[in-house]
Amino acid sequence: MGQKKLIRFAEIATFNNVLEYPADIKGRWSAHFNNNNPIVLELACGKGEYSVGLARINPNKNFIGIDIKGNRIWVAAKKAIEDAGLDPETLDQIIVAHNFGNVLDKTIQTDVLPALASRVKHDLGIKNPNCVAYDILFGCPGWIQGVIQADAFIKSGMAKKCLVIGAETLSRVVDDYDRDSMIFSDGAGATILEAKEDTTAGILAASVQSHCNDEAYYLYMGKSNKPDSDPSVRYIKMKGRKVYEYAIKNVPLAMKECLDKAGVHVSEVKQFFLHQANEKMDEGFIKVLFKLYGIKEIPAHIMPMSIHKLGNSSVATIPTLYDLVNHGQLENHSLHKGDIVLFASVGAGMNINAVCYRM
Repeated sequence: MGQKKLIRFAEIATFNNVLEYPADIKGRWSAHFNNNNPIVLELACGKGEYSVGLARINPNKNFIGIDIKGNRIWVAAKKAIEDAGLDPETLDQIIVAHNFGNVLDKTIQTDVLPALASRVKHDLGIKNPNCVAYDILFGCPGWIQGVIQADAFIKSGMAKKCLVIGAETLSRVVDDYDRDSMIFSDGAGATILEAKEDTTAGILAASVQSHCNDEAYYLYMGKSNKPDSDPSVRYIKMKGRKVYEYAIKNVPLAMKECLDKAGVHVSEVKQFFLHQANEKMDEGFIKVLFKLYGIKEIPAHIMPMSIHKLGNSSVATIPTLYDLVNHGQLENHSLHKGDIVLFASVGAGMNINAVCYRM
């Protein structure tokens, strides 16, 4: 038997919307803006880090969006490839996780033809026909699911290097008259995964579940809350209480299943990277998870949060959160070689997944 092959993140790059001017993030953001025009902000704090955002100044739709035409996904993808130091022609797969495609500016029309992954490959100028580009729709857990798929393809020998992207433009599919949609935002994260002959670092285990009975329509598309609105124009809708109850019951079980597969005790996990939908809900996940191990006292600083600044960007929340912590941008949170982390998400479907990873 040879050494076990573990799949590692070679590099990650992100962009996202910013819900307010983040002057408290170590003072590294800088921009000039006025009350009429949104300004793109750029954060460049060292190798492997790329994050841009948009100051949300007014409550109207001043958002970046996915904007394939504007190359927003391409920017993150290109930066991740550059920082990983690889030739893009050597990529075997490009996987783009999203839920609404390239929603055109000032419309609610979804554009998924061709697939976003095909457009990314085109914009990157990759000629290799054996680089397979495709999209996945898996709700908010889409980026993690892309990572799980890439891990499986690499371990099977069908791929060596994969680019996994999570990108969303929720700002263009929300109902301005629905307060449940207020926290939705835009973002993207691009990650390179590749195999390394290393028995210590990499993906240790994963777990995935789909509950599609009554849960299937906890998130759905529906008419605006505005009186006399056109019923043929639909927006993202959510049964918030149902989603919360479902998630609190099932996500901690999936997280524990993942840790059990990895042979890792919850006390060994340095950081929990959870989907940024609701801080109270995420705190509930951790509390229930530790309770499953008979632990009442939960360690401090194990659950980084970015929802206060970046909102809920669906598939992009976890890669952007990981990027912030991995590059020292969140106070009291850091990562070092050998640390074990757990990624977990829940979303439309209803789908749940988790990945246990050693740095």
